[in-house]
Amino acid sequence: MKNILFLVALYASFITYGQTQSYNDLGVLFSTENIDGTARYNAMSGAFGSLGGDISAIESNPAGAAVFLKSEVSFSLDFNGVDTKATYYGESTFTDNDNVKFSQAGGVFVFNTNYAANNNGWKKLAFAFNYTTANNYENFWVALGNSNYPSQIYDPINDKPKYIFSEGQYFENYTDGRNNKYTFTFASNYQDKIYVGASLISYDVDFYQNIFLEEYNDDGKGDLMDASLIQDLYTYGNGFSFNLGIIGKPSKNIRLGLAYQSPIWYNLGETFYDYGWEYYVYDLDEYFQEPDYPQETNYYYNLRTPSKYTGSFSYIFNKFGLISLDYIYKNFSNIKLSDGYWTNENQAFKNELNGVSEVRVGTEWRIKKASIRGGYHFEQTPYKDAISSDNKDGFSLGLGYNFGFIKFDVSYQQDRYTAPYAIYPQYPEVSATELDYKFSKVTATLVFNI
Repeated sequence: MKNILFLVALYASFITYGQTQSYNDLGVLFSTENIDGTARYNAMSGAFGSLGGDISAIESNPAGAAVFLKSEVSFSLDFNGVDTKATYYGESTFTDNDNVKFSQAGGVFVFNTNYAANNNGWKKLAFAFNYTTANNYENFWVALGNSNYPSQIYDPINDKPKYIFSEGQYFENYTDGRNNKYTFTFASNYQDKIYVGASLISYDVDFYQNIFLEEYNDDGKGDLMDASLIQDLYTYGNGFSFNLGIIGKPSKNIRLGLAYQSPIWYNLGETFYDYGWEYYVYDLDEYFQEPDYPQETNYYYNLRTPSKYTGSFSYIFNKFGLISLDYIYKNFSNIKLSDGYWTNENQAFKNELNGVSEVRVGTEWRIKKASIRGGYHFEQTPYKDAISSDNKDGFSLGLGYNFGFIKFDVSYQQDRYTAPYAIYPQYPEVSATELDYKFSKVTATLVFNI
């Protein structure tokens, strides 16, 4: 069964009974990066692989650092909104969440060289550092309905089947945390026709998930029982990767780009708290706790994500505007877990996941010191048995104004996709909750020339 991209998982001893998700979803979660950068970058849906000239463009292609004519620093703030519709056995529940995040800070430092005077041809060196958010995990949603399948049926006193009729289920899922990304880049420019660059990238992962599940069951004779379960999962760690890129200008108006990002090698740890089932029996007016709970377990492991390949094309309309196209490919079946016994999980990556194509299209038009921008992006889901609405697509818009020594940009993005979530993964008889996500983001950026 395909599972939601935004949720992670438990180690093997809790997979059977955990209402969080499997390790295969963990691999997908940390292999996924959102379009998140400066307002200019976001406004064009991240289609910057052959353009450069923006600090966040370096995330797509490190050669873009050598396109800068002068040094600059930038800072960005995100205003995020997530609307979730959860449908469970015909009943739909709506939730919305908003948050504000400091999402980007970085600078590019350009040094002209004397090599050109010596007929060497290398005219510029550029060094860059950028902090950005690879993924933001903050969200909360609720599902409510009746599967007519009670999982907790036993009398807490006599340990015999009694509460065999279901009156409904209630489920809450809360997630928080971020995957922070730090990029260090070196790039150079050969005769203003070829730009090359390389980046070293560090990741800092902090993810938290809390679930609450409640069942309302009866014995068909008027005796009622509520059964509730709470589980917490905290996943943390760090990772690193590298990125290589080149941009070419075969003519005055055309730019071509090619970039390769290595796998991300993560070292991860997790702490899992299982508070067990708690029961309230109405006719006795008493609470009962599952014995030997709560339980805490800690675990450590390694994760390798797939490589990423980016091909780019852009056309420059002199000083008036541009259009840009990026194509990105990642093979999620190459995800691998190690430092433990992961044969089943690694085989599941190969059997259940696909290679994924992503397309980004962006445009920018200038009217004196003002800029108008727009974009569209589409990304396939990595799950083989997904439906078409599980693919992510969205659009973006933005404005900018150049005051001279400072520039101000603002953008709006919207993404939509669906995904299932198995509230009872150990019971295939129970259908998954269908989630419909709408992500909205406003980004504001200040750029300072130095």
